[in-house]
Amino acid sequence: MKILISADMEGATGVTCPADVLPGTPRWERCRTMFTSDVNAAATGFLAGGADEVLVNEAHWTMRNLLLEELDPRVRMLTGRHKDLSMVEGVQRGDVDGVAFVGYHTGAGTEGVLAHTYLANSVTGVWVDGTRASEGLLNALVAAEYGVPVVLVTGDDRTCEDAKGYAPHARTVAVKEYVSRYAAICRTPERTAADVHAAASAATTLARRVEPVSESHEIALEFDAEHLAGAATLVPGVRRTGECRVLYTAPDMYQGIRCFKAVTTIVSAAVEETYG
Repeated sequence: MKILISADMEGATGVTCPADVLPGTPRWERCRTMFTSDVNAAATGFLAGGADEVLVNEAHWTMRNLLLEELDPRVRMLTGRHKDLSMVEGVQRGDVDGVAFVGYHTGAGTEGVLAHTYLANSVTGVWVDGTRASEGLLNALVAAEYGVPVVLVTGDDRTCEDAKGYAPHARTVAVKEYVSRYAAICRTPERTAADVHAAASAATTLARRVEPVSESHEIALEFDAEHLAGAATLVPGVRRTGECRVLYTAPDMYQGIRCFKAVTTIVSAAVEETYG
């Protein structure tokens, strides 16, 4: 049994503000330890539950945040950027039985600690086939295309609630309680590690490949400035549907997430300092 852990940072234990997840800041250095603790707890939990192999895919910002030297020696880590499937790279290789979303968060325009979708700001909403989408939903759809179920989700309590929509059978662990986008009631790493470990161990029973689901999707994005919608249309197939909104149709989620990456990359480059 092989488990893939997609590890994001905004939903990690103790994280509540931008400096906590911004590479290079003193707060980021401190929170890297708690982030690593969450991921290691999930990995060792899966191994204790019967998994033979755990691969951790770094999914936050530079994708070089976790402390490799603090992970269990049985764990392997995929670190670095520019991967075909970004946050869920590895799910397409045909040997993954379950995927875990550790340190995840809610989507842009919704309640949740550091809520966003791919870009910290700029994107104010994402919809897939009319349903508001978080990164969790987007990545779950990619995993489903390869027959891989989401078996564990950790983050704040709003993230766990969001997971019920795209992974209703997955185990969830709320490592903190939402108060505002930049505030949460947090538990200590010792307590959250124990809960994540236990949930991951139990989640191994859910890790079995299912029939792949490949279908077309209509994906819409809304931005906080109209010029960003214009920039997004540089990507072939993306069209404007309003001053600040664009839409595209993908034949499958592999193409859907890759187009999404292209759109957000171009939009990020079009943002000007101060005025956005």
